[in-house]
Amino acid sequence: MTSQEVFSRSELLAADDVTIEDAIAHADPMVLRGLLYQLTGDPEVAATGVKMVLAGYFDVPAPATEADVALLRRKGVAFLKAYRDSGAGEISVGPADRLAASLGLMLGRTMEGDDLRHHVEELALDPSVRSLHWREEPDPERLKDFTVTVIGAGMGGLNAALQLRKAGFPFTVLEKNTGVGGTWWENRYPGARVDTPSRSYTHLFGVDFPYPNPFCEWRENVKYFDWVADNFDLRRHIQFETEVKSLTWDEAANEWVIDIVGPDGARTLRSRAVITAVGFLNRPNIASFPGAESFAGSSWHTARWPESTDLKGKRVAVIGTGCTGYQMVPEIALEAAQVTVFQRTPQWLFPVPGYRSPFPPQVNWLDRNLPFHTNFMRARTCSLDRIANVAQIDPNFQDPYACNPLNKRAREGCIEFLERKLGDPALVAAMTPPHPVWSARAVVVDPDYSILDALMRDNVSLVTSGIERIEPNGIVGKDGAVHEADVIVYATGFHATEYLYPMTITGRGGQKLEDLWKKDGARAYLGCMMPGFPNLWSIYGPNTNGGLTVATFHEKVAHYALQCMQTLVLGNGGAMEPRSEAFWDYNRLVDERNSTKVWSDPRAHNYYWTEHGRSAVMNPFYTAEMSGFLREPALEDLAIA
Repeated sequence: MTSQEVFSRSELLAADDVTIEDAIAHADPMVLRGLLYQLTGDPEVAATGVKMVLAGYFDVPAPATEADVALLRRKGVAFLKAYRDSGAGEISVGPADRLAASLGLMLGRTMEGDDLRHHVEELALDPSVRSLHWREEPDPERLKDFTVTVIGAGMGGLNAALQLRKAGFPFTVLEKNTGVGGTWWENRYPGARVDTPSRSYTHLFGVDFPYPNPFCEWRENVKYFDWVADNFDLRRHIQFETEVKSLTWDEAANEWVIDIVGPDGARTLRSRAVITAVGFLNRPNIASFPGAESFAGSSWHTARWPESTDLKGKRVAVIGTGCTGYQMVPEIALEAAQVTVFQRTPQWLFPVPGYRSPFPPQVNWLDRNLPFHTNFMRARTCSLDRIANVAQIDPNFQDPYACNPLNKRAREGCIEFLERKLGDPALVAAMTPPHPVWSARAVVVDPDYSILDALMRDNVSLVTSGIERIEPNGIVGKDGAVHEADVIVYATGFHATEYLYPMTITGRGGQKLEDLWKKDGARAYLGCMMPGFPNLWSIYGPNTNGGLTVATFHEKVAHYALQCMQTLVLGNGGAMEPRSEAFWDYNRLVDERNSTKVWSDPRAHNYYWTEHGRSAVMNPFYTAEMSGFLREPALEDLAIA
């Protein structure tokens, strides 16, 4: 998309000068800095200064002076007025060789190498940049024979399906639920919403999807996935209510034998390749408490929230205070008669202004009328390097509660937020985690209304003494106190480190995947391939949390997998897997780098770090590094049979 082909932007053509000025007043000035330079090459835009400012707990680039902001807004208004007056038709994004400078102006740093390539991709000027482009025409019969099964129709599975169809592969998608969306089809509890910007929580081809919020709640996420499935006509490829029980590699045939259970009972499929896209937060972990089966009221896990549940007048007990619990409690507190929150470990809270609010309408107007605004806004949010910097252990930094100066500053900001919202020193202490910031998943909250405001309500109480047992009328704490309840909600998370659970996967020579992972947990080459398990690629596999945004990881792995399949279809091989030495070289690097991150801190007890003394979940690499690893297969690392 080097130009935006539009018949005309009727909304912009009808806009008066005041409307344009008001919209530009709500634009991100750093986005204007990069976008306007890309569109115009204006040297005055490039000459504006930049400084680093504290936004939340991160240093972010901003215009150096108010005069710079005023100039950028003035230039933005002038551009849009001129574009309107010219008829608001097709417009070029400008020369490709200007993108490095334009992105650098927006992001406040020099762009080069893999960093530049990644951010150019994230602009989504070419939505098919992560699609397979055959390096030569495939033999039709070999392509027809190379069947692929995709397991899961969430974000990763839908993208894999679309890319397979574009490349011409015959494929089937198996989905255990009755609809698309994966975790967002399942997680419909009150308050459920993304904690990463929605603009980066979309595929490249969804860059113009009209999200109403900067951080969308579950209903809007479901709308997006429904749009993907319907806009690209993917539902006809999906077998719903169909669960995969086992995968078994047939060495003689170079095929996977797939045992499934669906509406027609148990069946067996065969496929040359399999892409698993089942996620890792998809199988609820329901903690076991003595007497739970005796509870006389209703109970459920947050991922199984009953439709049309009415909590008015009910006494609700919530067990668990990870991200889900902290999102949910403030919402149900507005409805329930009493909410009792059982907390084992508090989590760090990151206040983000506007987290629960929609975009100002002027921002949506800019999305529709300022050319390439959505593209540059997306690229502004696509890097996780700020988190990586806060999480990096500085061995020379001596502080019992933090791993580096940035981490300490984040901790101090979090505690100041607790003190400002709660006031009560005892409650502040109860809500202060024992572990450093980012050694466990931090929780994004709205500073105007969050779990902290809920705890100050008369109908909400916090219990930190632990749970002794559950009785018919409620929960007995370890201190002997009885907390009566009509409803128990388990916000106890998922089997996050048990990748591909509960499928039984048997590879070459009868090897079970669980045996490969028995010693020290789940591992994969580049997060997506395992030795001994040919033609099997896993989207959101081991050690893919972090490094890249979720949507980007899904797209990059799918593109990588299709490039591997291309090698097989164009060559004489029938199967591909990583060589054992490449698998272990990559995993040694992952473990070494993870040991330098704050999530290796022993005070944190969560899915970031396993009982094996390593992380099976976290990705320790910087964005450009991981993007570079997945750019194209290193064939010397792969065995082809």
